[in-house]
Amino acid sequence: REIYEFLQAAARKYGIAFWRPGSGIIHQLVLENYAAPGTLMLGTDSHTPNGGGLGMLAIGVGGADAVDAMAAIPWELKAPRVLGVQLRGALAPWASPKDVILAVAAQLTVRGGTGSVVEYFGSGAEALSCTGMATICNMGAEVGATTSVFPYGEAMARYLRATQRGAIADAADAQPALLRADAEVAADPARYYDEVVDIDLAALEPAYNGPFTPDLRTPRSQMAGAVQREAWPDTVSAALIGSCTNSSYQDLSRAASLARQAAARGVRVAEGTALLVSPGSEQIRATMQRDGIQQAFEAVGARVLANACGPCIGQWKREDAPAGANTIVSSFNRNFRARNDGNPATLNFLASPDMVMAAALAGRLSFDPTRDTLRGADGAEF
Repeated sequence: REIYEFLQAAARKYGIAFWRPGSGIIHQLVLENYAAPGTLMLGTDSHTPNGGGLGMLAIGVGGADAVDAMAAIPWELKAPRVLGVQLRGALAPWASPKDVILAVAAQLTVRGGTGSVVEYFGSGAEALSCTGMATICNMGAEVGATTSVFPYGEAMARYLRATQRGAIADAADAQPALLRADAEVAADPARYYDEVVDIDLAALEPAYNGPFTPDLRTPRSQMAGAVQREAWPDTVSAALIGSCTNSSYQDLSRAASLARQAAARGVRVAEGTALLVSPGSEQIRATMQRDGIQQAFEAVGARVLANACGPCIGQWKREDAPAGANTIVSSFNRNFRARNDGNPATLNFLASPDMVMAAALAGRLSFDPTRDTLRGADGAEF
């Protein structure tokens, strides 16, 4: 408490915004309050690029660089490569923005984006929500990218107005050509980008990435076979929804939709599986409660945690944790050994909130919600 009170007093003295503990994850707070198209932001965290979902060049730096910038010392960066990711089409049912970055990570690996700014473009970018684009930019850190960014579009304008920043949307709407790639780039991307990755959203299948690395992708349809082949524990001991990557209102409302369908048929989270949900901000938590989303999670046996990073960064007092190998699924961004619960034998598979919710209800990693069924309280399958 003493430390927080000191920080609050110092922030008040020097005109610095201070967000109290419980306010939420800083990246979600930035998206809701500060991010703006066409601006540059430095942040002392690797997932600062979350702001790219609002057309901002948001770059994670070290503390010394941030102090220099605060002291009005010019910030310097070795000129990065520009890697273009062309998105075509629209996402199929069950696929989500998280599956886009899981696919990008699989193609580029954890080192493939090093020294690069990743710029998304194409018709598919127009079909994504603002928070979905933020999810994709957020996990650009997992491929080593300097930052990631999307072009300004209608989804960003809607989000700005929904978060009481209509004036910023109006300013961006007045100069759209400055916030998007030129027409020549879209016509011949290979000429302008150092590397181009092409993704057909309509063909993109939901997937799990892991364990122990965020670039090992297994498409949903192949997971049952992979579980047998790799001898991964099939029982899901914990399912976790949240983190700065997937804790927006859209993320939680989609997962809650599945929870409501299950509750209507008398189904709860599988026995032996813990479902933990972490809202990204107090605004999201309050809206969740207002709209019945929190109640939907709790109705199937979920536990809603504080508005914080929580288990994603190891802030998880895991009671009754298995001593040996066990499987967890999460909507987090990293899954290195011992990161979440201190147990190097815990296998963490990264997925969208939708897939995490499905795994929680079934209690199995091999469960495929696009083909498999659950049994309701009346014995009927659905």
